[in-house]
Amino acid sequence: MQITDVRIRMLDNGGKMKAVASITFDEEFVVHDIKIVEGENGLFIAMPSKRVGEEYKDIAHPLNLQTRTKISDAIFAKYNELISE
Repeated sequence: MQITDVRIRMLDNGGKMKAVASITFDEEFVVHDIKIVEGENGLFIAMPSKRVGEEYKDIAHPLNLQTRTKISDAIFAKYNELISE
């Protein structure tokens, strides 16, 4: 499965969430609301989630580290491209 599109919506709210991403796989399946967040150790992605009681549960997420890395790399490449413009 290949990532065929990455779209980033930059946020300018002064908070820890810097942007929201959508990724498309094989020009057939899209995942929205992947958050780009500033953490203590730098930027990270947070997968789409919903509140269940007092917790948040991911509603879409990669099943292995290789896929998570592929998604993160594609999102951060696009994010850094937008930042440098």
